[in-house]
Amino acid sequence: MVRWYRLLYEIKGEEPKNQADWLQLFGIWWLIKGESLPDWEAFENIDRSSVLQKHQEFQGIRKIKESIPDWLDEVGEQELGENWQAALHALNEPAKVIIRANRLKIKASELQKLLSKEGVETNLLDGEAMLVTQRKNLFATKAFREGLFEVQDYASQQVALFLQIEPGMRVIDACAGGGGKSLHLSALMQDKGRIISMDTEGWKLQELRRRAKRAGTSIIETRTIENSKAIKRLEGSADRVLLDVPCSGLGVLRRNPDAKWKLSPDFLESVRKTQAEILASYSRMCKPGGKLVYAT
Repeated sequence: MVRWYRLLYEIKGEEPKNQADWLQLFGIWWLIKGESLPDWEAFENIDRSSVLQKHQEFQGIRKIKESIPDWLDEVGEQELGENWQAALHALNEPAKVIIRANRLKIKASELQKLLSKEGVETNLLDGEAMLVTQRKNLFATKAFREGLFEVQDYASQQVALFLQIEPGMRVIDACAGGGGKSLHLSALMQDKGRIISMDTEGWKLQELRRRAKRAGTSIIETRTIENSKAIKRLEGSADRVLLDVPCSGLGVLRRNPDAKWKLSPDFLESVRKTQAEILASYSRMCKPGGKLVYAT
């Protein structure tokens, strides 16, 4: 319902204001899904034929059909042009669950067999990526507790590869967050070399330290960025620098559909400013002849 919120309230005729309105919104959603409504007082004023007719009428109006705010449709059209329709439709599809086999401990093909025994079915993709097709709670599996895999989106798994990493290198992951890409880099480096994982939020780095212990890597060092001195001390020191900068959230609406109702054009502008400042400042940590990868 969150994903299709605008479509639902357009069919109703107004946004919900009270509990009764929300129940009616649910009734509309249930009818669109092809289900029948129970005989509840809250649903007495919902006409099935009217709901389906309005649903059909809105099929040609993209911003209503795909259920997004007006401003977001305008931004998408400006930035993606003819590709916006396909991108928007894809963003409304629920995200698939992808995991990454930890090559420090196991091959993807071997992990697939172990997970199958625990009731988790997967399809092998390229590299260490695996699509989960049938699952129970992944975090309750023995394979997860032993650090044999991490949950990591397929696109996210491509970022570390762009660094063209080699064992023994000195790498800085400057916007590490919870450390998914730092962990991937350590696996690609065969746990040889040094990774300095940095972030302005110290609590995120605490999570990374816990994950690194489970993954069996010893080359990750965490540092909280408290001021510009933390960057200056590392100037010209890294073979590779990864800037996985803070994002607007618009690229991950499949996983977080509520974001499109919380974001604003002003927030986008603020994020762009932050991204530019990080690129200008943090890039100094890359040594001459090194490689910097910017991702968002």
